[in-house]
Amino acid sequence: MLKICTIAAVLMLMLNAPLSANSLFCLTDACDSENCDSAGCDGFPCGQYSGRAFLFAWPDNNASDLRLNYAEPLVTDRPDFTEATSTVGLGVTQFELGYTYVRNDDAGTDQHSAPELLIRRGIWKDWLELRVAYTGLAIADSIVDITGSDDLYLGFKIGLTPQCGCLPEMAIMPQMLVPTGSSALTNDEVLPGINWLWGWTLNERWSFTGNTQVNRAVDDSQPAAFTIWTQSLALSTTLTDRLGVYGEWYGYAVEAVSYTHLTLPTTPYV
Repeated sequence: MLKICTIAAVLMLMLNAPLSANSLFCLTDACDSENCDSAGCDGFPCGQYSGRAFLFAWPDNNASDLRLNYAEPLVTDRPDFTEATSTVGLGVTQFELGYTYVRNDDAGTDQHSAPELLIRRGIWKDWLELRVAYTGLAIADSIVDITGSDDLYLGFKIGLTPQCGCLPEMAIMPQMLVPTGSSALTNDEVLPGINWLWGWTLNERWSFTGNTQVNRAVDDSQPAAFTIWTQSLALSTTLTDRLGVYGEWYGYAVEAVSYTHLTLPTTPYV
């Protein structure tokens, strides 16, 4: 945790002060959509723009870099493990769904995860996003079948910086699991965490992103909650306006949990 906090502090010191809230932007109603070229109005690209979607700016960012362009394709956090660095924008609600099937041949278990529902809502400012996730689980093995709800996920996504050359676009997500799940699936306690999101748009087709997470976790084999570190990397490309592919790697590092089992001497009855 200290390492991530140190990195975050150094990055914040590198950033310029936020640009003036009175900076001018090119809005759709200020452009002639028929005659507007790729440069747009006053050197800004044309499109439907949000308000300020990032808290900070790199030294060479201009005012338009701090806005979301709603005319661009939708950016989602699903289906990959790595979350996107952008928020949805104030007043926008985005629903994302998924389904996952996992088969463990060694343990003889099948796990179905559905619906993997993620709701993202832009609140207060364009750089702030409320996130709620609900997951239903069905786990079956040769002994028992378990069906129910996983613990509810709650979090916020905060846009930090837009990309500027080799300097990344970044966001941060404070998050937690709350014990609302079924009795056989709940963790029985609040598990907080934080996720640092960063990435680059390499060109019109390719992008590279990563997430660095620290979360609390529990396991039946451990006597108490422990810390788990997660790192992910994703490379994605756009094939057509409606089709894209990505490759992804992610891994976990778990805090070593140690404890001493103390046995007190007893006096036998006579």
